[in-house]
Amino acid sequence: MTSFNVAAYGRSIADIYDATVRDLPTQAAVERLCELAGEGPVLEFGIGTGRLALPLVSRGLTVAGIDGSPDMVEILRGKSGGDGIPVTIGDFATTRVDGRFSLVVLTTNTIFALPSQDAQVSCFRNAAAHLEPGGRFVIEAWVPDLAGFRDGSSLRLLAVSEDVVLAEAARLSPAEQLMYTTKVRMTGEGLRLLPANHRYAWPAELDLMARLAGMDREHRWSDWVGTPFTDDSRTHVSVYRLTGGA
Repeated sequence: MTSFNVAAYGRSIADIYDATVRDLPTQAAVERLCELAGEGPVLEFGIGTGRLALPLVSRGLTVAGIDGSPDMVEILRGKSGGDGIPVTIGDFATTRVDGRFSLVVLTTNTIFALPSQDAQVSCFRNAAAHLEPGGRFVIEAWVPDLAGFRDGSSLRLLAVSEDVVLAEAARLSPAEQLMYTTKVRMTGEGLRLLPANHRYAWPAELDLMARLAGMDREHRWSDWVGTPFTDDSRTHVSVYRLTGGA
């Protein structure tokens, strides 16, 4: 199987992306990010269509972004205030932008879109390089749960309503910590296939990546409202703080 192509993913989903994330806890995320950013500025890796960036700007923060999908950024540009956010098209594991930031943000499991451990380590280093002393890097991701797979594959129903049914087929490669998925989105307008690959990592592995980049974990919660992280948590919001110069 081929590695995940961010630009191709953006082309396949950009026109419906906002609909697919409509039920995410955006307000809670924005509140927490404002608290962590202080007076800012903020850099968002994988800024996409601006689900978080635009509310952060409306709260008075200066926001910049990096994204690998021109199609997603075009959607952002078409929204009120979207054309005022500086966005660089590139790989957020390596792409540098000018300035230092109080907060670098990488949400919605996007760390796993990077295709290898090396790329993920590079992403942490890139985040650290953009932070001012004492700045923070926050990641939102799911916790790998391999028990849901049988013979290396799974098929599950993610959501169902009168208007949309969302299912996901997935195949696992445990040796490489890779998960190949295709979401099937069914609406009255037809069926859409949304393929995406993931190089998953456990929270402790992300902690080590942070340490290699000169950051220490400051917080880990199960969600944006600060629910304690426990053995039963299926997602996490992890905050890393730069301990010295980048």
